[in-house]
Amino acid sequence: MPAWTHLCIMPHDHDDHNHPHSLLPGDPVLRIKALETLLTKKGLVDPLALDAIIDTYENKIGPRNGAHVVAKAWLEPAFRAALLKDATKVVSELGYYGRQGEHMVAVENTDTVHNMVVCTLCSCYPWPLLGIPPTWYKSDAYRARAVREPRKVLADFGVALPADRAVRVWDSTAEVRYLVIPQRPKGTDDWDEEALMDLVTRDSMIGTGLVHSPEARTT
Repeated sequence: MPAWTHLCIMPHDHDDHNHPHSLLPGDPVLRIKALETLLTKKGLVDPLALDAIIDTYENKIGPRNGAHVVAKAWLEPAFRAALLKDATKVVSELGYYGRQGEHMVAVENTDTVHNMVVCTLCSCYPWPLLGIPPTWYKSDAYRARAVREPRKVLADFGVALPADRAVRVWDSTAEVRYLVIPQRPKGTDDWDEEALMDLVTRDSMIGTGLVHSPEARTT
């Protein structure tokens, strides 16, 4: 059955991972570096302050916040149910809500459905939960191919799904952001929240990665 028959696109109405090289065009990175250099020379940007901000979002704010939400959802059925019902309320109560005022939606991976997030028109992304969006998420290649051929994109990331597992692609907007709740790996029944958080990756919360079992991580 063709991969596109499993695609479910939601309406869009708005204005160190081994990334696949096909999803990592160099031009945006070069443009950003050139802009940073120009602003620094004009005295409008402090490189040290900029580095501190980036470090905060990459290593402190995200994706640890999202991993915390996922681990709690795995451990606490009531929390999981509340998250799937009203993610905006739940993440706000945890202090993981941004200034943008966007509505948060949590979608759950199961044995029958795998969820994947994209922003087809720009790069809308849940910063307070996942930190700075990766370069490939903002690339034209990912934004177009995730819609047309999601299974091929997942394969580029090393994600091979059973043929009978549906793939749902959710289109983020300026008003709505998505968080994927990946499946909890086997062999973690007696793990505490902190240990589970260490298993959760940024890509697994976008849907372009899986959370692997402890055995798989050590082999």
